Amino acid sequence: MKTNHLLRVAKLFFLYSSILILGCDFNSNGAYSPEAYGFSSEKLNKIDNYIEKSVRENKIPGAVALVRKNNKIIYNKAFGYADTENKIKFSKNHIFRIASMTKAVTSLGVLMLWEKNKFDLDDPIENYIPSFKNLKILKSFNKQDSTYTVKKAKRKITIRHLLTHTSGIGYGIIDEKESFQAIYQKNGIIDLFTTKPITIKENVQKLAKLPLHHEPGKDFTYGEGLDVLGYFIEIISGMPLNEFFRKHVFDPLEMNDTYFYLPPSHYNRLVPVQTKSAGFWMKFEEDFYDINYPKSGSKLFFSGGAGLSSTANDYSNFLQLFLNNGVYNGSKIISKKTIKLIHENQIPHLPNLPVGLVFGILSKDNHYLGENGNNGTFTWGGYFNTFYFTDTKENLSGILLKQTRPYDKSNSNYEFKALVYESLIKNQ
Repeated sequence: MKTNHLLRVAKLFFLYSSILILGCDFNSNGAYSPEAYGFSSEKLNKIDNYIEKSVRENKIPGAVALVRKNNKIIYNKAFGYADTENKIKFSKNHIFRIASMTKAVTSLGVLMLWEKNKFDLDDPIENYIPSFKNLKILKSFNKQDSTYTVKKAKRKITIRHLLTHTSGIGYGIIDEKESFQAIYQKNGIIDLFTTKPITIKENVQKLAKLPLHHEPGKDFTYGEGLDVLGYFIEIISGMPLNEFFRKHVFDPLEMNDTYFYLPPSHYNRLVPVQTKSAGFWMKFEEDFYDINYPKSGSKLFFSGGAGLSSTANDYSNFLQLFLNNGVYNGSKIISKKTIKLIHENQIPHLPNLPVGLVFGILSKDNHYLGENGNNGTFTWGGYFNTFYFTDTKENLSGILLKQTRPYDKSNSNYEFKALVYESLIKNQ
């Protein structure tokens, strides 16, 4: 009896000691202690001060910020209001429409299939989607009636072109050229997402018949190439894109709150898009997309370029894959060799525009893209003012999620990024 009692005491002592030891790695916010992972708590507080000031000065309604280093969440806080009109404060598990941050997920899916020798990155896309044969390039455009003339393309669009935004395919309403805005709109091209009974296949088939901005591979034009690749994934895998992502990306990476269309249990966590009118933040209700996405409608359109909704924590898991050389929780999702290729500039012939196979990358020639970070840092954002960056040298990622229109002119994304780097303890 006495021996059993001593064993119980020893076990309790060991458990209590373990809690104390582990506890020193955590802060009161539930994240890991910054100093234990090379950050200054004092300087990280500047992020609080900056975002709180931005909210106070009415520059943004609020945001969720997350910093992860060495696979540990160091900083994760919510600020301001997700719904200002109804006084609903932001929480760390709120769900955001991440729009173009979807592109990185689709790119990963393409590369996972490429590793299985399903195709070559320099294969013409017409080999798999025949509608892309007989490509045409816009020659002239009549603004009065939206008619146009074309010339025959000399090159074919490859999968690599689609991954790097050099295919010549543009965007519709958000394209930088009015000619393509009009042409795409006239032909019913979906730019972001829709609640109408349209499939991505139908959209891509229509897109393939429209003129290109330029010869494939000649220039960088931000466009719907990743929507084309979303449909391409369906063809190669034999699965709908949402099912492919769930099985091969979301479940392995524990992205349990990431969807094209949210289940009803998640509706209350979806952040409404807000806009500022007469000095007040209110729900944004007028644009070319349906504001009820991703909760209602036909739920058939899986946009590989802009359709996902997610949380800061989920997307942090996704980014960590690239810092772990393709491994997550001990399971290899993609090879280390492919991770290395992802970070190499795929378009060296275009000055000041380094682009890898998944992200825009920071190099000595394009530090204007991020202001801070080591060469090889990659970054991107989304239409509703979501933002991320990842630095492989520092094993560091940062995410700042907002849900506003129009474009956020507060510069909060890059201020956030700069403050994260400023918070690093040098030489550690």
